Amino acid sequence: MTQLLIFGLGYTATRIAAAMTARGWQVRATGSAGNIAFADRAGVLAALGEATHILSSVPPERAGGDPVLEAYDEALAGKPLFYLSSTGVYGDRAGAWVDEATPTIAQSGEGRRNARADADLAWLNKGARVFRLPGIYGPGRSALDRVREGKARRIDLPGQVFSRVHVDDIASGVVAALVQDAPPGAYNLGDDLPCSGNEVTAHACRLLGLPLPPLESLEEANLSDMARGFYAENRRVANGKAKRVLGWTPRYPTYVEGLAGLL
Repeated sequence: MTQLLIFGLGYTATRIAAAMTARGWQVRATGSAGNIAFADRAGVLAALGEATHILSSVPPERAGGDPVLEAYDEALAGKPLFYLSSTGVYGDRAGAWVDEATPTIAQSGEGRRNARADADLAWLNKGARVFRLPGIYGPGRSALDRVREGKARRIDLPGQVFSRVHVDDIASGVVAALVQDAPPGAYNLGDDLPCSGNEVTAHACRLLGLPLPPLESLEEANLSDMARGFYAENRRVANGKAKRVLGWTPRYPTYVEGLAGLL
């Protein structure tokens, strides 16, 4: 039986697991919702021995280093590998388009202290299929939820754009790669309409019939360091390779369809 072992059964990986189970695959996983403790080395090694495919959604340690590669590197040899990364590995591109041929900040030497970019490169060097993901939204995690909860923000940054992707479109892209034994390499999974976060928030407000949150400067917003880092980067992420190579077609090509589906 085809068996998938998932390291880190979180929000996105849970949907991938459900999709693969529905296809008749046996799925095992580590994490709070999984059935194997990551620290149970004997249990993980046994699962690795039985698995035909490996997917990691475990983020790197802040101090650097990928926990899965550090703990189980040798046991991964010879297995088809899949890794959920981030489009943050491209760094700030001043609103320009990036694709998989764009050097990451680790490849260019800009990201010596960027743990995610280093982990992305490490998995690529292992021959993995690396999925670079922009802002993820879906049930319980969308602009609709933030507006309803009074947590939506509008930051006054003219020209600032982001890419985003519905969690179910991530799942369909990863599933396509798994079942087709896709070529190793990087794949951007993002929707077709990079735009400002303010545009998405405004649309969510219109759908819900609620007023727009006030427009704030970065200083007025008093954001966390993590949030400030998010707004410090500006890029548009191209998804053509995933469409060509995987035959991937996002069900929610823009936030308009995505929010409508969630509503």
